[in-house]
Amino acid sequence: MAIKFQYNKTSLQQLEKQLKVRERALPTIKSKESALRMEVKRTKDEVKALELQLEREIHGYDNMVALWNEFNPSLIKVKDVHLSSRKIAGVMVPVLDEIEFEIGRYSLFNAPSWYTEGIELLKKLARTGIEAEFSGLKLELLEHARKKTTQKVNLFEKVQIPGYRDAIRKIKRFMEDEESLSKSSQKIMRANQEKRKQKEEAES
Repeated sequence: MAIKFQYNKTSLQQLEKQLKVRERALPTIKSKESALRMEVKRTKDEVKALELQLEREIHGYDNMVALWNEFNPSLIKVKDVHLSSRKIAGVMVPVLDEIEFEIGRYSLFNAPSWYTEGIELLKKLARTGIEAEFSGLKLELLEHARKKTTQKVNLFEKVQIPGYRDAIRKIKRFMEDEESLSKSSQKIMRANQEKRKQKEEAES
């Protein structure tokens, strides 16, 4: 990124101001990036754990396959999912608060004795599946924010801050050269005036 500037004092002051803003902001952005990195790792572990738990729960019910054939799956459905949101390292993420299930009517006398237990097992499976989905969504949001923060750190650290410093250095060097050139010119002018004066005095 080429930084536009002019070789004058106003441009120098503006660049110094921009540089200070970025130098002050960099530690904050870096600590945010670090917090997001940790949170992303923690959420990845959380997603993995929930996926494994879901797998274990599904395999745990393999021996009940014959019984499930007697079960009416329309007896249970997810009625509502209650959500809230909270900030994690400055990023708003959804939080799963509660899952409401709707249980259909069935006869306790005519239905197999394990129906009630079956409904509870399905609730448990659904809850784990929904939790895994939400953790995945949270991971996506955190990963996106982490990437954007890393890009900003790199932009400040590797592009803008060195660019502003370089531009400031160039302006200062130019102004110093201009000043020493001006002083040299003044010296030469004074010396010439002195010579002319001495010449005039010698002639008179």
